Amino acid sequence: MNPSFAPHCSCTQEVTDSFANYKKWHPECIIYQTSLMSALISGVYEGHITMAELLKHGDFGLGTFNNLDGELVALNSKIYQLRADGSAQSAPPEQKTPFAVMTFFQPTEKRSFTHKMGRSQLHNVINDVAESDNLFCALRIDGMFNHVETRTVPCQKRPYKPMLEAIAEQPTFEFERLSGTIIGFRSPKYTQGINVAGYHEHFITDDRSGGGHVLDYQLENGMLTFGTVTKLVIDLPQDPDFLHADLSPLNLSHVIRAVES
Repeated sequence: MNPSFAPHCSCTQEVTDSFANYKKWHPECIIYQTSLMSALISGVYEGHITMAELLKHGDFGLGTFNNLDGELVALNSKIYQLRADGSAQSAPPEQKTPFAVMTFFQPTEKRSFTHKMGRSQLHNVINDVAESDNLFCALRIDGMFNHVETRTVPCQKRPYKPMLEAIAEQPTFEFERLSGTIIGFRSPKYTQGINVAGYHEHFITDDRSGGGHVLDYQLENGMLTFGTVTKLVIDLPQDPDFLHADLSPLNLSHVIRAVES
C-alpha cells in the first residue's frame, strides 16, 4: 500500500465513526406510526408491533393497546398503559399495539409559565411559533395542573364495534391539583384519517399511577417544550382486519372529531 494513502484512510474512518456515533446518540427526528387512525376508527383493534419494537423507533409517543385496552404513553423510553379505571402501569415489552405514534423527542423550543394557562392558550403558544400547520409538532408539558379531564376506552372483545360505539361506554376522570406530564402531537389537517388532524394529547401523573386521553386541562405552572417534525414513516398492517377495513368512510372527519373530544 502506498503510505501516502494511509492518513486519508484513517481520516475517512474517523469521520465515518464520528458520524455513526452522532447518529446513535442523536437519532433523526422522524415520526414513526403503526397503522392508521382510520383503521382504529373502523374497529381494527389488533396489531403485531410490540412495545419493545416501538422503542426502537422513539422514546416518546402515544397510542393504544390491542383490544383497545387503554391508552398508551411513551415517555423517557418507558411505555405506560393507562387503564379504563383511571390507573396506570408499566407496559411489558411483549404487549402489542394496533396504533401508535412515536418519535425521538428533540424539542427546539421551551417556554416556562408561572401563571394559569388553559389548553387552547398553550396550543396558541405553539401555533404562534410553529407558523405553518403543514408540519408535525411534538410537544410535552410538565408541571402542576389545576385539573386534567381524561377518558379511557375499556377493553373490547370480538366482534369489535366501530370506535364511535366503543367510546359510548368510556369512563371519564378528573385529576385535580397534581403534577404530571402531557405528551402529544399536532398533526396537519391533510393527515386526517392517517393520524388525528390537530392536537392529540395523553396525560400521566408524576407518580405514574394514573392518566388517560386528554379532553381538557388547565396548567397552574410548568414548562412547555416542543419542536417541529418533517418526516413521517408509516408501518401498514397486512392482516385481514386491516386489508378489508373501510379506511375512507364519508363521515371519517366527523367521527374522529367525536372520538377525540
